[in-house]
Amino acid sequence: MNYKETTQWLFDKLPMYQRMGKAAYKADLGNTVELLNLLGNPQEKFKTVHIAGTNGKGSVANIVASVLQEAGYKTGLYTSPHLKDFRERIKINDEMIGEEDVINFVQSNLNDFGKIKPSFFEMTVGMAFDYFAKSKVDIAVVETGLGGRLDSTNIINPLVSIITNIGYDHTQFLGDTLQKIAGEKAGIIKPDVPVVIGRNQFETAEIFEKKAAETGSTLHYAEEHYDIKLLQSLKPDEQFIDIWKNNEIFLEEVNSPLLGNYQQENIATALMTIEVLTTSNNMVVEPGHIREGIEYLHKNTGFIGRWHILDTNPLTVCDTGHNEEGIKAVVQQIMSTTFDHLHFVFGMVNDKEPEKILALLPRNATYYFCKPDIPRGMDAEILQQKAEEMGLTGLSYSSVDRAFSSAFNNARPRDLVFVGGSTFVVAEVV
Repeated sequence: MNYKETTQWLFDKLPMYQRMGKAAYKADLGNTVELLNLLGNPQEKFKTVHIAGTNGKGSVANIVASVLQEAGYKTGLYTSPHLKDFRERIKINDEMIGEEDVINFVQSNLNDFGKIKPSFFEMTVGMAFDYFAKSKVDIAVVETGLGGRLDSTNIINPLVSIITNIGYDHTQFLGDTLQKIAGEKAGIIKPDVPVVIGRNQFETAEIFEKKAAETGSTLHYAEEHYDIKLLQSLKPDEQFIDIWKNNEIFLEEVNSPLLGNYQQENIATALMTIEVLTTSNNMVVEPGHIREGIEYLHKNTGFIGRWHILDTNPLTVCDTGHNEEGIKAVVQQIMSTTFDHLHFVFGMVNDKEPEKILALLPRNATYYFCKPDIPRGMDAEILQQKAEEMGLTGLSYSSVDRAFSSAFNNARPRDLVFVGGSTFVVAEVV
């Protein structure tokens, strides 16, 4: 099989949550353990950082990886989902895993796959860990896929565990209260491994503190140590920040490519993680590495899709925020942006509750409803009908591309075109 045939085999033959939804979810680590045993337990051959949470996991993972890379460490990065190419999930210093590496891993393990029958995610985790071990990375930043306790990545023993924040997402798997969801995320906390919490939330703090006490893990709340202050900018595609640490200025006028206002929390979480790595694990990271890690984030990791500016005439932005909290953050930033009229390209997947999301969207806008090109994408006409019931007006389109083209062509120079609602909608425009 060539690369295209190999990845198509992965997507077609193995259950995959991103395509099929609940049918792909496996609530145990048995397959992962068995697969990694057959691979020689590669996860034990390099250091790791482990990240869970409802929102911000990808941003924090990429920031941490970029800073470590600037500090001179050979850094692996495992994230999901990908936007364009499967290989985006597995990187070392911004170099995606090679096509031949993907092909060889699948072909050399086909017999074992037939016996174990791992899910798409389980096999991809095995591929990442095997690749990182063979490449002799110094450290790998590993993002959970879904939850934490039973996530396939939760086989590692990291230098630090990170939980960004807790919100309502994947409730059919993780629970229908913030406390239940937090309990699943807290499953990544390991004995004597320090924990960084991005946001101190009243509903969940007790759960994390109890788990940390049980495991003898030191708990650090990022927001209690780092404060990210946005500096005024006249350009929509430019953002400068001051970083304060323990109420003292730490870095001034950092040129941040992370344009979303919600990224302040993620930057603070990443910096708290770097501090734990340097104080508890003897890693050397200088302030200059932190500045460069943030400023060169896109170059170092290829990170895109979060308040990502596609054009400035008219201003055209996409963002992968897709759950209630993510949509709230996006809408807040939309409403703080200056424009004459909003053109909103919007699509969702079937396992979300559309009414809850639609209720958060601005009414004074023209909507372009579309279906992302995956099996579990929500039909555009159904979405349009539900939106109309919520007071949102617009037309449905046969594809994301047609919806986007129509919105962009209809927009005047001072209008705003926004694309979002699903990672898979954004993947078709970036």
